[in-house]
Amino acid sequence: MQKRKGVVLAAPKSGSGKTLIACALIEALKEAGVDVCAFKCGPDYIDPMFHRTILGVPGGNLDTYFTGEAKTKEIFMEETPEDAFAVVEGVMGLYDGLGGILEEGSTYHLAKAISLPVILVIDAHGMGRTILPLIQGLLSYDKAGIIKGVILNRVSKMFYASLKELIETELSIEVLGCFTEQKELHLESRHLGLKLPEEKRDLKEQVCRGADSLKETVSIERILAIGGAGEKDAVSPKVDSHENKVTYQRADIKENDTHESKLRLAIARDEAFCFYYQENLKLLSKRGFELVPFSPLHDKKLPEHISGLLLGGGYPELFAKELSENDSMKTAIREAIRGGLPSLAECGGFLYLHKSLKDMEGRQYSMAGVIDSDADYRGKLVRFGYVELTEKESCFLPEKEEIRGHEFHYFDSTENGTDCVAKKPIGSRRWECVWEGENHWWGFPHLYYPSNPSFVEHFYQQAGLYQQSKLKQKDNLK
Repeated sequence: MQKRKGVVLAAPKSGSGKTLIACALIEALKEAGVDVCAFKCGPDYIDPMFHRTILGVPGGNLDTYFTGEAKTKEIFMEETPEDAFAVVEGVMGLYDGLGGILEEGSTYHLAKAISLPVILVIDAHGMGRTILPLIQGLLSYDKAGIIKGVILNRVSKMFYASLKELIETELSIEVLGCFTEQKELHLESRHLGLKLPEEKRDLKEQVCRGADSLKETVSIERILAIGGAGEKDAVSPKVDSHENKVTYQRADIKENDTHESKLRLAIARDEAFCFYYQENLKLLSKRGFELVPFSPLHDKKLPEHISGLLLGGGYPELFAKELSENDSMKTAIREAIRGGLPSLAECGGFLYLHKSLKDMEGRQYSMAGVIDSDADYRGKLVRFGYVELTEKESCFLPEKEEIRGHEFHYFDSTENGTDCVAKKPIGSRRWECVWEGENHWWGFPHLYYPSNPSFVEHFYQQAGLYQQSKLKQKDNLK
């Protein structure tokens, strides 16, 4: 059976310190000369953005709910070179899957699917001997026997020595080290998870300090060994200036070589629009699109010779004033879509297509005006979690097929669309959503294209028809 090297960092619950320790470990491995790639379990955009933008390593998502065991492993194998070491950050508690009660979609389910060992991150702050039944319970539920080590978080070096001996004596699980509490090292929160990298200018410096601390108190060598790597996988340390140069524009899209056969897809990439699954972008690219980044914030017009438009998620509400004032771009997008340009818009991009957007302070700003509806802040999560989407009339998807996605938003629209039906994977809740036509799909759900590649195929065909119509118009003018 084919395998890759790496480890999965998991915890009993959210807030245990997985993200900080994962980032510190990735940086420490980089400094040791290890070829590292990173993944986030679940639908989170922001952690992979940290991995790519701040740490400079390939980062993506792996989700067994989106793509099942076999397809998820296939994605993992494709995105992890044979000589690389993967650091996979878990989500929520180790065994928390769909609805918090099923194994599917959990960190544990993913670890089994991609055949990687699990290292537990345990927040030991304020705990003593009680840590034993906590770890023992996690171990007893591990029917596959894949938990191979423990890192204790927020514990003093002095007390760590006692806890390590106690745990290893009574539970026969290896304690790989500790990460002492350092209040100056933290990743701040916002309503949609962690703050974006560009907002945390000293984040790179923080991660480097975390890596220095981790190297002093955690056995990097044992982590490599548990993950299937040996000394040959580490080379001479790489020079890293630790400069914190952060950008979104063109930050993590590798533009394709330009060929006449490529269809140019304009993709919004800036501070306001930055939430994209890397797997989605790669599927678009693989199908034949040339991804052409542009900024609805800073540019005055759309890129030239495009055959499609993609407006992803992000934080348009934080830049509503600037977006509103860029009349040239709003007009360009509105006229292009009305002129037949195939388009996709989700969450933040969907908000941008509205007539107006009211921010969290109640200030109303004009948006692109493609959709004759308004959007505003509701003060609480409107819809949250995984969704299965089916069309009322087959268009982007084959008849009776679904595409999977995720919602997480505090804003809502006066008209969410009625062309699709969203259903929660657990329970009976369902609702109408999405504005859809032959050449457009606009709505709140963040879609995961690999869950149904037919979606990309249909969009590509529509882009091709649009390009042909433009070429025909050009010929008729000659």
